[in-house]
Amino acid sequence: MRLAVLAAISWPSPPQGYGPWEQIAYNTAEGMRRRGHDVTFFATKNSHFDGKLAAVVPVGLNEDPALNVDVYTALHIAELFKRADEFDLIHNHFDWKPMTYALATPLPPLVTTVHGFSSPQILAAYYACAHRSFFCSISDADRDPGLSYLATTYNGIDPSQFSFNDKPGDYLVFLGRFHPEKGTHLAIEIAKRAGIRLKIAAIHQDEEYFREHVEPHVDGDRVQYLGAVEREARNELLSNALALVHMTTRPERFGLTMVEAMACGTPVLGARMGSIPEIVSHGVTGFLCDSVDDAVARVPQLPSLDRGACRARVEAEFTVERMIDRYCVAYGRALEMRIPPPPTDDELRWRAHDWWDRPMAYTDVPPKPLSRPA
Repeated sequence: MRLAVLAAISWPSPPQGYGPWEQIAYNTAEGMRRRGHDVTFFATKNSHFDGKLAAVVPVGLNEDPALNVDVYTALHIAELFKRADEFDLIHNHFDWKPMTYALATPLPPLVTTVHGFSSPQILAAYYACAHRSFFCSISDADRDPGLSYLATTYNGIDPSQFSFNDKPGDYLVFLGRFHPEKGTHLAIEIAKRAGIRLKIAAIHQDEEYFREHVEPHVDGDRVQYLGAVEREARNELLSNALALVHMTTRPERFGLTMVEAMACGTPVLGARMGSIPEIVSHGVTGFLCDSVDDAVARVPQLPSLDRGACRARVEAEFTVERMIDRYCVAYGRALEMRIPPPPTDDELRWRAHDWWDRPMAYTDVPPKPLSRPA
């Protein structure tokens, strides 16, 4: 099969640190290439891919603020669609904009992985393009009732890139980005109340949130901020932790850091909502928590968990090979049908509602204020 895989371009693929969309696009392209498919990977010029790399963007857009995001986004997508007739199937990992280009390009079939809806408003694009693109969700929880889906294709990693440690560490870790929905402030409160150190490794997204709810609590000892960690430093941080804290304030779409932590043998202390119950086996690979109080009470139980079970869970369900298996089935269905089926009556009724001003199924929860350090 001649396959085109379109990556996001905030970071190179694979990213050195943060960049889940880029990482999964790369894993998809590389996994399909290893299975013998003719893959062309559309990513940034400083990406690394052993197959055919097609690129017009010099570096990740977050790496060079001089690059115009709108201009290079358009050029990146156009580079693929001007070559659309070279491929048997296009796999889009770059959200809604590529689907609008596909409206004027009848061939080949298009599969879009929905990595998460950033706002209710972008559903207009998904609904308008639903007759042109097939959809895959990254968890059963992250599905919109107005869309039909080919499959749930859980994100996959290469476990060999993560060092397993069977001995629990003496600190909690938060890994991700600074935004209220990711719950860094809750990780701080849990660690303080449980009397355990917290190490924070994250990129800046919401500066005001960081200044008001995170920075005042960073003391370099009980609460440490390490900046953005990459590759080996990230691996070491995760493998030596007691647990990863993933107490999001709105349901997680997937949560790649949870899988990466478990690959290292590190269990997850996570919120019981969104995809987290699909990823974390309660009482086996971590604990699903309904509140901060619940999470604090679970901390003393973390050392008793079998870290080997965490690794085994990843190897069974969340490897690149398992992800590629799922995508191969989805691709087969897309190639057989060629175009998506018409919407069901239930989907049409959902789309007809005035949803544009509604909150998503998961509503942002304002950060709970924490006391300022003396």
